[in-house]
Amino acid sequence: MSPAALELLADEARRVVLEAQGFAAPRPRSAPGERHVHGVLDRIRLLQIDSVNVLVRAHYLPLFSRLGPYDRAILDRLTYEKRELFEFWGHAATLLPSRFHALLRWRMDRKAWPDLDRLRREKPDFIDSVLRQIVERGPLSASELSDAGERAGSWWGWGEGKHVLEWLFATGRVTTATRRNFERIYDLTERVLPAHVLAAPTPSPTDAKKALLVESAHALGVATAGELADYFRLHKPTAKGLVLELVEAGALRRVRVEGWSAPAFAAPDVKVPRRVPCARALLSPFDPLVFERARTLRIFGFHYRIEIYTPQAKRVYGYYVLPFLMDGDLCARVDLKADRASGRLLVRSTHLEPGRDGGRVADALALELRDVARWLDLDRVVVERRGSLARALRGAVA
Repeated sequence: MSPAALELLADEARRVVLEAQGFAAPRPRSAPGERHVHGVLDRIRLLQIDSVNVLVRAHYLPLFSRLGPYDRAILDRLTYEKRELFEFWGHAATLLPSRFHALLRWRMDRKAWPDLDRLRREKPDFIDSVLRQIVERGPLSASELSDAGERAGSWWGWGEGKHVLEWLFATGRVTTATRRNFERIYDLTERVLPAHVLAAPTPSPTDAKKALLVESAHALGVATAGELADYFRLHKPTAKGLVLELVEAGALRRVRVEGWSAPAFAAPDVKVPRRVPCARALLSPFDPLVFERARTLRIFGFHYRIEIYTPQAKRVYGYYVLPFLMDGDLCARVDLKADRASGRLLVRSTHLEPGRDGGRVADALALELRDVARWLDLDRVVVERRGSLARALRGAVA
């Protein structure tokens, strides 16, 4: 028999979420090292990858948000030298600890891909040719294939060779050996991942999905069944039934949260922090604290949409807008750009959320922006005049 549901006030639930996501502990006093990076990864489980580089690549920023200025080479070394992480489809394109490889093999078994079905019919030898080149030549990018094929389909103008490589990647036959100027370099999975990772037993798809849902619960703190499913992009109707089975088995517990219309769930040992330290952090649009936008609105009262794909004239806040977290509250949003040629961190616009203390927020944000600039080897912070917080921030930065 499962225990009675845990009752949480809205503020308590927010503290649980922040603690689970690594924002309840102060940043290291000294330069963060591998131990600190491991600590964050143990909490959040994944780092989403995105190609936009207007500030910094997306997978580097969640570690900065929790640790402050750290050496990005640490993450590269853990991924592409020590192989403690690997790239795969977790929550979109994602860096994951290598222990998750076994839990995602069921996803690698899905081979349906419309563009590839066409290639199989029209060019049955082409797929074998692409794989044979990797086998014989070693790690290759799509541009290094001897025959990249014609442009095929609508995916970012990909050629046929790239489609094949991505299918081989999605089915687990190849993986990312490294990246060169962010371009993925593919190699056979057995030549990249450690033997002990590949030798780990493969659970049944159902058991793997249950394990992923439990991992999601630890990473999210408290969440609805749909949010647990979204963390690793599981089929939500299927996940809902699995969550109920996990509750009956004692692997999850029910939670009722003030103001939440849907039932919530948490790990059995969930603890409610009495307080969250006065942390400050700029958050990537792809940070797991905020990448589920409806959840962000419910927990923080913060309506957030990324406007990269919105025509400039229709943007409300800017191109690459980061929420600013302070004292457990999303209190501002900042449109940032790293102007590397001039050595400047450009604050294109900055907006204060209603009811917040502009002076306190500006002071804290100015400190965070200086840390970002130092981390990215930029000489100064330049605050442009757009936005309700711009004037106060200009004064604080000056």
